[in-house]
Amino acid sequence: MPSSLVALTVAAQDPSALARFWAGLLGQPVADDPRGGVALLPTDDTGFRIRFTPTAEPKTVPNQMHLDLTSSSPEEQRRTVARALELGGRHIDVGQRPEEGHVVLADPEGDEFCVIEPGNAFLADCGVIGAVASDGTREVGLFWSRALDWPLVWDQDQETAIRSPRGGPKITWGGYPARQKAPRNRLHLDLVAVGDRDAEVERLVALGATRLDVGPEDGGVVLADPDGNEFCLLDRE
Repeated sequence: MPSSLVALTVAAQDPSALARFWAGLLGQPVADDPRGGVALLPTDDTGFRIRFTPTAEPKTVPNQMHLDLTSSSPEEQRRTVARALELGGRHIDVGQRPEEGHVVLADPEGDEFCVIEPGNAFLADCGVIGAVASDGTREVGLFWSRALDWPLVWDQDQETAIRSPRGGPKITWGGYPARQKAPRNRLHLDLVAVGDRDAEVERLVALGATRLDVGPEDGGVVLADPDGNEFCLLDRE
């Protein structure tokens, strides 16, 4: 059986403070995480935790992943932006054009995210977190579709997206990465093996993953997807 996605993990210099920012913005409850640090809990059964774990490394390059937040009206988009700024976020310029309707912000540690304009058909039936948006090749989108057994909901012009059959946020890849990968991504996905973990490692490797020689992480096996992005396979949550 395929692995289950249980968390998006964010490396933070101050995990508790960053969790408070995102809890205030998303309206999700904060709890101690079973693997250490703190986490935001999903408010339904379609999502996954957002886990904040400590790091001593400051952010130096743009993240490979970021969150896209949805808006139901222009007023809600303005409220979300204002709330983010009030909580300690800031506007940033990543090359967006003036005519684009989304607003690009960064959280207090510099992690990028977008507040999407209302009327975005692609995210129309998603929740507040519309997507985990990523740089990535078509190959990596196909890998993750097979790894999680989530159907492709977009596959066009080298851009791909997958979504759990239960709903929830989409995970998207926007094409070949435009920049060199960081030595280690600040955001990564945590999976749990449904059956035997060693067998699941072999299955993921057969799909195109690489086992990384970095030692176990919180009891998990660290691998990389076909684009070299780290993820962790756990025995249990």
